[in-house]
Amino acid sequence: MNHFRGTAILIASLAAFAGASAAQAADSITLASQVFVEKTVTGPDGRTQVQLNQPTRVMPGDDLVFVLKYRNAGQAPAKNFSVTNPLPRAVAFRETAGGSALYSVDGGRNWGALPALQVRAEHGRLRLARPDDVTHVRWTFRQPLPAGASGKLTFRGTVR
Repeated sequence: MNHFRGTAILIASLAAFAGASAAQAADSITLASQVFVEKTVTGPDGRTQVQLNQPTRVMPGDDLVFVLKYRNAGQAPAKNFSVTNPLPRAVAFRETAGGSALYSVDGGRNWGALPALQVRAEHGRLRLARPDDVTHVRWTFRQPLPAGASGKLTFRGTVR
């Protein structure tokens, strides 16, 4: 694939991610998604720092940070809801912040902890799933989220 064309397609899919809720949540939950390119830069003093920038151009190997902010905009606590995010095909999943996420490697049909999931490899044999097999990430909130409460969920990926 032409790198320029592939970049344009990926930027469009990232923009769609940032503009859509891409989640299943209680009616009172509002969601806002953002995607950043993570770069490590060296300052004039020789120190390195991590910067999160809006993606205008991405290349294979670029690290991305997906941020999903949630808020209970209702008048009552939100109970038993989940937030689900599909990954763009051009992004290989790396990790989530915290350990409460579940993963799907089959387009959202089945869910579990990554070490418990399997995928079909070449020749039809099953193998343990790897992070780059992840197609969806889901967080389930078992504790009620009070009215007005908010938070954020993050995960990382790499442009394929």
